[in-house]
Amino acid sequence: MRLAVTLLTVIPLRTPEVDRDTGRAAMLAAPLVGLLTGGAAALVLLLGDALGLSGLLAAALAVGAAAVLTRALHLDGLADLADGLGSGRPAGAALAIMKRSDIGPFGVVTLLLVVLVQVAALAS
Repeated sequence: MRLAVTLLTVIPLRTPEVDRDTGRAAMLAAPLVGLLTGGAAALVLLLGDALGLSGLLAAALAVGAAAVLTRALHLDGLADLADGLGSGRPAGAALAIMKRSDIGPFGVVTLLLVVLVQVAALAS
């Protein structure tokens, strides 16, 4: 569990020596880390509501908290995927685009739409 938390969040925990069994256990624990991350975002949303913030602001803070807590790992992967698929290039070139560290227009648009939908869903 400690390795899963360290790999999937910004929380640095002392981890055991990593071998195949430890890696397997960490991946099995990944859904629990997701549950904790989602719970933290839900707490931010509830706290915002308790403080009298608008639903939109509380939702934006909750989505932002989830992104920060997870190092935006999934958002980064989604942007890479969108850039590669949106390039219209053959598979090899699209994969090369996905491996680059910069973000292209398809990645930006995809991230904007996804984050806007997340905020809108939480605010409603």
